[in-house]
Amino acid sequence: MTGLAPDGGLLIPESIPNISDQLDYWATLSYQDVTFEVLRLYVDLPDDDLRTLINDSYAAFSHEEIAPAMPVGDIEILELFHGPTLAFKDIALQFLGNFFEYTLEHRDQYLNILAATSGDTGSAAIHGVRGKDRINIFVMHPKGRVAPLQERQMTTVLDDNVFNLAVDGTFDDCQRIMKTLFCDLPFKAQYGLGAVNSVNWARVLTQIVYYFTAGLYVMKQRQVSNIRFAVPTGNFGDILAGYYAARMGLPISKLVLATNENDILSRFFRTGEYSLGEVVPTISPSMDIQVASNFERYLYYQVDESPEVLRDLIEQFGETGRLQIPLPSDGVVDPLFAAGVGNTEQTLATIRRYYQDYGYLLDPHTAVGIAVGEPFHKKDEPLVALATAHPAKFSQAILDATGEDLAYHEYLEALRDAPTRSDEVANEVDAVRAYIENHVKPV
Repeated sequence: MTGLAPDGGLLIPESIPNISDQLDYWATLSYQDVTFEVLRLYVDLPDDDLRTLINDSYAAFSHEEIAPAMPVGDIEILELFHGPTLAFKDIALQFLGNFFEYTLEHRDQYLNILAATSGDTGSAAIHGVRGKDRINIFVMHPKGRVAPLQERQMTTVLDDNVFNLAVDGTFDDCQRIMKTLFCDLPFKAQYGLGAVNSVNWARVLTQIVYYFTAGLYVMKQRQVSNIRFAVPTGNFGDILAGYYAARMGLPISKLVLATNENDILSRFFRTGEYSLGEVVPTISPSMDIQVASNFERYLYYQVDESPEVLRDLIEQFGETGRLQIPLPSDGVVDPLFAAGVGNTEQTLATIRRYYQDYGYLLDPHTAVGIAVGEPFHKKDEPLVALATAHPAKFSQAILDATGEDLAYHEYLEALRDAPTRSDEVANEVDAVRAYIENHVKPV
């Protein structure tokens, strides 16, 4: 419920269970049942209540498999966009909204969610908690730096418990404001602040599931014993879920981390250096990030699970904008990871090629993942590419790539003329603090 730990650090499980001996059984289960098996390893809830929360959370998805893996060309595309806001964030945030409501009712408490979004998290979070009596949600987005349809998905939700804040800055500025307010412990306690960004462990936990469902399905279909995933990456939460799945026993031979021109993460996995650059606006705006919130969690395991070493590295990064880990003798940061950059030209070319060759439309984030991931496909270790959003959310990129106006979805079309509500706020911690104080009562 708290999202960030009181000292500003991130919460992780005390241990990671190994379920290698259960893989054959899990391969026979539905998506909802695998979700139950994964979550019950970490979540302290009665089994019947947990099953109800899971079933309620995925009832609104438009595909019965929730996250189907589709063969397209030589690879498999894992479609994660069949939820209410057409983005992979729905898979976690539909559950999280119901989980929050369940917990607040049992504790007779109230919650004010503060979130930062580069696009999809905001709308998915809003749709997960809209209209819930015990929850208010404040979502900061960088003004003018999210796709127009992504912005409308947030600002057309007019429920009284939803507040959209357009911050005059970048997504990294929004994240900085959020983390600063969460570290103000008296304010956090007074206003009952909670987080739904991928800093919240429950977000990562629920995303572990589709690595298992897709990986086990594709391995069975292809009759292979290992699997690879290509993951378009901004905040490191989605690929971190794959890392945990591998640690739990899923035979992942490679996680291909794909960034756009904002390449801080791909540079780290090539060099061991994590260093800030300027945020570059691209056609894959959800990945226009330099400071990746979840990176600390991964780094913890890279420094032999030493909180002291990790703290020193993060403090060094905060002071200098740079940190470096020592490389092994072979110069490889982590053999599980490969990394690369899919720039705008490559992204558009990949969208165009997949439409021309296979009649399949990719959104630009998915195209980044495929552009970087394709060279890592092997016949005996097939590649699953995560499709993180419906292409209709990025219709201009589709038009630029194909020369045709192809990307539509009836849900998004209905938003074009819908009324909106959003407030502009200064790129300052105190401005956001005052906004919250002026719009809700202390809990």
